[in-house]
Amino acid sequence: MTMVKDIEEGCRTPKRSACRIPAAMVCPPAPKKKPAIYPARKRVPPKKGYFVPPDLELIFRVAPTREAFA
Repeated sequence: MTMVKDIEEGCRTPKRSACRIPAAMVCPPAPKKKPAIYPARKRVPPKKGYFVPPDLELIFRVAPTREAFA
């Protein structure tokens, strides 16, 4: 009979404090960046220079494009 009574009264939102959504909490601070293990060093260019292949222009040659006929 209790079930019939609940259906007749309809649904209700619980009002007890245990059923309430807790108040908004303060967000924790953002994580801090870890210090670098090794100090930043500038790279020194090689003593003999960088390798430049003799046919470098042939590798990166631009292919001719076809133009549309008007």
